[in-house]
Amino acid sequence: MAVTVSDACIGCGACVDACPVAALELIDDKANCNPDACSECGACVDTCPVEALSL
Repeated sequence: MAVTVSDACIGCGACVDACPVAALELIDDKANCNPDACSECGACVDTCPVEALSL
């Protein structure tokens, strides 16, 4: 299971920068996770300032 992004996402891009496998990108100012690329490491979850991401 990949990272899920809630509506709380503010599109700051912190998760995109934190992802070591480039599985996240911003689309329409919201984070979007590519489940095929996600390694489920949790780096993005730990980085999100508004706790919009979860495993």
